[in-house]
Amino acid sequence: MKTRSIRRTAVAITAAAALSALAGCGGSDAGGQAQGGSQKLTVFAAASLTGTFGDLEKQFEEANPGTDVTLNFAGSSALAQQIDQGAPADVFASADEKNMKKVTDKGQAQGEPTVFATNTLQIATAPGDPKGVKTLNDLARPDLKTVVCAAQVPCGSASEKVEKAAGVTIKPVSEEQNVKAVLQKVSSGNADAGLVYKTDVISSKGKVQGVDFPQAAQAVNNYPIAVLKNAPNAELAQKWVQFVTGEQGRKVLSEAGFGSK
Repeated sequence: MKTRSIRRTAVAITAAAALSALAGCGGSDAGGQAQGGSQKLTVFAAASLTGTFGDLEKQFEEANPGTDVTLNFAGSSALAQQIDQGAPADVFASADEKNMKKVTDKGQAQGEPTVFATNTLQIATAPGDPKGVKTLNDLARPDLKTVVCAAQVPCGSASEKVEKAAGVTIKPVSEEQNVKAVLQKVSSGNADAGLVYKTDVISSKGKVQGVDFPQAAQAVNNYPIAVLKNAPNAELAQKWVQFVTGEQGRKVLSEAGFGSK
């Protein structure tokens, strides 16, 4: 299978913009203190973690009074680039090990990352599957409008792996910069089908329907998390990592459809 060409798109959030935006959320200073004396924690996380980390944010703040957690969600490749360009963050949670490696290879992490979850792809269709999508090969049908993630982001890389495993070439109508954008295209009716994670189908709460396919087992994504080297609040960041990888974090992740490592 020919690898889809990666569209050269500019990262939506530059380092300067990220610095400005994050500085405006909670008014933190160099010591990780937010306005009013509370402790501020900034977590960069893959878009597929939006629901679970949102739940864990509330639980973490309740367990640690005076803590203000700011979550920045985007494609893992975009987040890795922001970190490389100096965006202030305490923790990075990636949807694959490839983009975490971009951060660790440049000495941007404290210690070795911990894999805390796994995820697999599903085909998302409209409820009831009106187009009759039963296999991965169906996504190559000319009458079907299919969307996928761009190859540089984890869900796009996984999509290429399953295409290769199935011996099929999908010609998508668009390639999105994160999995939530693919999900939105399908749930809004702007696409007939899309390759997303199993957890995204679950989080849609019935707005899309999931179709399993055997080749998904060939592209299981490992999700690593790490405290960043220049974390403004390294001690609190370590607490967050322990919370995510601990009993409460595993419970929330499992309920959302993530696998354990």
